[in-house]
Amino acid sequence: MSKTLSRVFLIVLLTPLLACAVWCGRAIDRLSDERKEVKADYAELNNIQYGLLSVDAWRDHITMIVSEQIEEFQLNQKQEALLTAQLNTTLNALVTQAHEMVNEKQKTLKGKIKKAAIKTFVNFDKVRERVPEFSKTIINELKKPQSKDRLQLLAKDKLREFAEQTHDNLSSKSNLQNILTKYHSADVVIFNQKISAKLDSMQRLTYYYTYALLICLFVFLVLWIILRKQSALHTPLFVMSVLLAMIVLFVGLSAPMIEIDARIKELNFTLIGRHMIFNDQVLFFQSKSILDVVHILISTHKADSVVVGILILIFSVAFPILKLISTKIYLLGKEKWRGNKVLKFFAFKSGKWSMADVMVVAIMMTYIGFKGILDNQMQGLTLHSDSLASIATNETSLQPGFILFIAYVIFGLILGVILKQITKQQNRAAFYARTGRANDPAVLSMKLPGFAQTISKKIFPRPY
Repeated sequence: MSKTLSRVFLIVLLTPLLACAVWCGRAIDRLSDERKEVKADYAELNNIQYGLLSVDAWRDHITMIVSEQIEEFQLNQKQEALLTAQLNTTLNALVTQAHEMVNEKQKTLKGKIKKAAIKTFVNFDKVRERVPEFSKTIINELKKPQSKDRLQLLAKDKLREFAEQTHDNLSSKSNLQNILTKYHSADVVIFNQKISAKLDSMQRLTYYYTYALLICLFVFLVLWIILRKQSALHTPLFVMSVLLAMIVLFVGLSAPMIEIDARIKELNFTLIGRHMIFNDQVLFFQSKSILDVVHILISTHKADSVVVGILILIFSVAFPILKLISTKIYLLGKEKWRGNKVLKFFAFKSGKWSMADVMVVAIMMTYIGFKGILDNQMQGLTLHSDSLASIATNETSLQPGFILFIAYVIFGLILGVILKQITKQQNRAAFYARTGRANDPAVLSMKLPGFAQTISKKIFPRPY
């Protein structure tokens, strides 16, 4: 098979793989953005300020508990005795007051006649003796179902009136209702059940596409090993590898790298004989990509933040992209282009200035640091006692963007080594062509070591 035909066949073979990588990258980007939006809504609706620290939440819990207490209320013997004693005191006071009113001096004839009639027909001492009987009658009336229902209705109406006067900021309530409406959920419980399943499904799909993209990288590396002696195919394979590296880089920059999620998983305690439970109280949530971090830093308009944002943009975003473009131009460009100092700098030396590998280490250290701090703080919020139990969790995790960015850094380093070896081979071939030593038996007899020298000086032959 001719060299040209071999190159065309290789390009045709790798084009579907690149198309698959593009499709996986777009799927990762779309799913990551959608999941970040859904998770942000989930964190907002379950934020502790709308749960454990919410006036509305406590009002609803206490109203429900007191309503249940009103419905279940029954007079026991001790309460009945206390109520009877109170009624006796009240009725005795009423009899005493009535007696005093009758004994008041009357100035009119009508008043004197009424006073004489009452004294004749009403014996206040006998009335006082029957006070316990009157109290018993009142209690019996109160214990009847009809009277009990009326009293419960009055108590609940008053409780409802107090509840309506107690509320949080109305704008916050409107915001929460908008989120529930957006996801067609009647309440927070239904919303959490629906969204938790959706988030898990989206996360699995994102990782599937991430693994598929990593498989594409692995296939390219395997092809470099297989085609290590086919120098005619190195240039098209390198160009296709650069395209794949750019795809992985763009996805790694735009997809979230780290997700910080601290929450109180469950808080359970007893209040007025009833259990109060608060679930999934989100304390803090953030999910950011490198581009998101750059945008936030620059948007602050503070000098120090803007400088840091620009530095990250230049050395962690611009330099890696320019390096890939430069390597492609250097390999395919004309001979005089290769002498361009800027092109040679970005193709061979920009790796020393690029902060892509530093960014990987920084993100890893940030993840370890945040996770350690949050784990320590969450342990302080985890309590267990007879009346109070709380479970605090730290769900901070690295995201597919971090995996892909690491994959790009490693793949980019390998491509840098490969480019140097390809360039050396081309320079040697040009030298032999100019000096007429191409057919020198001594040269032909010299065999190149295997392509396994990719990282440990086994990628390409060392200079003669």
